[in-house]
Amino acid sequence: MNINDTFSGNMLKAADLKGAQPTVTIANIKMEKLGDDTKPVLYFAGKEKGVVLNKTNATNIAAAYGPETDNWVGKRVILFTAWVDFQGKSVEAIRIRPAPPQQQPQSYQAPPQQAPQFEPGSDFGADDSSIPF
Repeated sequence: MNINDTFSGNMLKAADLKGAQPTVTIANIKMEKLGDDTKPVLYFAGKEKGVVLNKTNATNIAAAYGPETDNWVGKRVILFTAWVDFQGKSVEAIRIRPAPPQQQPQSYQAPPQQAPQFEPGSDFGADDSSIPF
């Protein structure tokens, strides 16, 4: 029995990622009562569990998408784990960074360039005094 499965709860924990670094889309941010505190919780499209937003993660997201959380909805982020100090102990925590922009496939390709054709004996190159080098 895995103890993390037994006490899964409705918030995402570092153990839930199982070493993966998923790219997710922010669906909404809600202020929720957690114990004696009220904290922002970040939810993702197609996912049930949210992430309690700490200052580090909020600052990382705000650096990419601005400080207004309403503007974060629809933005893509990457979730990953990192070892952090918490209450004097090293623990794994979820960290968030912005996802790189999605690359669009190139639909336009320039036609191949052909070198100009010159006839032997033409005047090309006869007077190159105007060339600055």
